[in-house]
Amino acid sequence: MTEEVRDIVIPGEILGDAKEKRAGYGTFIEDGKIISKFLGIPKDTNEYLSVIPLSGVYIPRREDKVIGFITDVEKAGWLVDINSPWQAFLPLSEGVDEFIDFKRTDISKFFDAGDVIYAQVGDTKRGDVQLTMRTPVARKLKGGITINITPSKVPRLIGKEGSMINTVKEKTGTIIRVGQNGVVWISGENVEKAIKAIKMIDEKAHIIGLTDEITKLLSDKNGNEN
Repeated sequence: MTEEVRDIVIPGEILGDAKEKRAGYGTFIEDGKIISKFLGIPKDTNEYLSVIPLSGVYIPRREDKVIGFITDVEKAGWLVDINSPWQAFLPLSEGVDEFIDFKRTDISKFFDAGDVIYAQVGDTKRGDVQLTMRTPVARKLKGGITINITPSKVPRLIGKEGSMINTVKEKTGTIIRVGQNGVVWISGENVEKAIKAIKMIDEKAHIIGLTDEITKLLSDKNGNEN
């Protein structure tokens, strides 16, 4: 049975007239036409024409929620790997609520190399990426495992109003945190089945009817694909 796929556009493909729509993410204007920058899925709203790339690196944006790995402890903060060409920095003032005299305190007692954190991008000026833990969802993630997916597929994994990721959580009895940088943290009962579902979503994000496929997978007690 042939799978039905969503429309896919290629770089340089004309998407529409710049007089009728505005150029959104993943597009540019040339000779009055809106043109795709990427190989990806076109998105047409009332105002914008955009393209969601099928692959690519994570580009940090302010207020993004990301999962990062502490790589080094410095005098006034922590270096963090956020699955991006740019390494991030978590300043002491953004990582700890209380006043700390970093000259006298070993700040590795708060976060140490190897720790996994769920944080928010606070600033990206001049190519420097700064993180903050000053948001209700931010925390150190203990235990569990992490996997990577294509960053541009994160919205598909989350689903409309969280529908897709909530289905995976409920059917597998897991706690899942999804970073917009393509890193997913999973802990709980049936972690292996949750991973299988998440990888399927990553691989088949462009397929119509994916929700039904995921539901069938999660309903199968053995976690087998049909």
